[in-house]
Amino acid sequence: MMNKKSKKESLRELTPREIVRELDRYIIGQNAAKKSVAIAIRNRWRRLQTPEQLREEIMPNNIILIGPTGVGKTEIARRLAKLVNAPFIKVEASKFTEVGYVGRDVESMVRDLTEFSVNMLKGEKATEVRDKAVRQAEERIIDILIPPVKRRHPVEAVSSSIEENGEGDENRATRDKFREKLHSGDMEDRMIEVDITAPQMPAMQIFGPFNIEEMGMNIQEMFGSVLPKKTKKRKLTIAEARSLLIQEETQKLIDTESIVKEALERVENSGIVFIDEIDKIAGERGHTSGPDVSREGVQRDLLPIVEGTTVLTKYGMVKTDHILFIASGAFHVSKPSDLIPELQGRFPIRVELHSLTEDDFIKILTLPQNALIKQYAALLETEGVKLEFTKDGICEIAKLAAQVNEQVENIGARRLHTIMTTLLEEILFDAPDKYVGAIISVTKEMVEDALIGIIKDKDLSRYVL
Repeated sequence: MMNKKSKKESLRELTPREIVRELDRYIIGQNAAKKSVAIAIRNRWRRLQTPEQLREEIMPNNIILIGPTGVGKTEIARRLAKLVNAPFIKVEASKFTEVGYVGRDVESMVRDLTEFSVNMLKGEKATEVRDKAVRQAEERIIDILIPPVKRRHPVEAVSSSIEENGEGDENRATRDKFREKLHSGDMEDRMIEVDITAPQMPAMQIFGPFNIEEMGMNIQEMFGSVLPKKTKKRKLTIAEARSLLIQEETQKLIDTESIVKEALERVENSGIVFIDEIDKIAGERGHTSGPDVSREGVQRDLLPIVEGTTVLTKYGMVKTDHILFIASGAFHVSKPSDLIPELQGRFPIRVELHSLTEDDFIKILTLPQNALIKQYAALLETEGVKLEFTKDGICEIAKLAAQVNEQVENIGARRLHTIMTTLLEEILFDAPDKYVGAIISVTKEMVEDALIGIIKDKDLSRYVL
């Protein structure tokens, strides 16, 4: 059983303010949404500090993020995934179908989350044992280069102890010399013959009811502990052999059973599922024809997962009672109230994200750590071209983005990508031939020359921008 201390350590202990600060580095505005998810993430950690009898009663407050496309809903999910040290997956609600239809069933999101948790924990444990695995791999390489002196039978050892000691000292000295060469990298290209563990049989999927094929169960996993492992000899360079042997030694040092046990507990206590495009399964109530026929069915299948149920995975049973669900949707055609009432009740916190303004676009272009103009400058720098943006040039790009969003279709910050690609198309094409060593400054006049004609032609802007 995992103790309370290890439970606490399963989440990085970031305060809500620290979480918002980290999100601010990549996402402009949307403070209400950042605040809500920050509180929800912190509450995961807080719950684990409460008395055990109360812990089971504290349910997560699931969130729906509502706002037009391109305002940062999915970006919040992406950044949270990197920020929190907890099992996290993002799924699209539109990928799921009602039980009985061809497609993925909603329980697969819990199986995916469990798989992610196991792999995440394996990665953590592999990092912990890496130094020991490296040493053991190097010893195996040295054993191939200079086999150790075999111990003699006790009777023979009495008559030849002096000879054996001499051989042993010489063998150790030679091994130490080769060990130093390995560490210095002098022998990386030397070929050696290595025994590598080979799979006993190819992985075979088992097909059956209840979507067992999605669980990834295969004969090798079921009988791997029973069937003997085979090895095959391969000629490799020492550099290649070291990499493979480190992997083998790492697997030997990792306790898979304890990893699975801890991974399941992490999923149940700190797992987070981000369900994108939830508005795509919200149709008009009572409308049950055509492609909409399975929408309400998906909602009803989703309901027990969000409310709390037990899902069968290949690693064991997983309770979903305390998994945090964050949903998002543009809700252009439908409304949150079009979801079935039971599902609405399981998402008590609703946050509306506002549309982006011209000022927001200026900040998006300049402030984030991964700002778009920094990305394009870095791309062209690989060709030896220095790309600069003047202040009025940036303002003009932001102004045109806001203008096109208003006139054509509001796609939020994604409009900046289309405008930047159109603006810099010729430079990106000609950079290796014409502009090596050049300094290109993007000014207001340059932006106007490249884009004003397209902006004025409404039909053309609809397709190009």
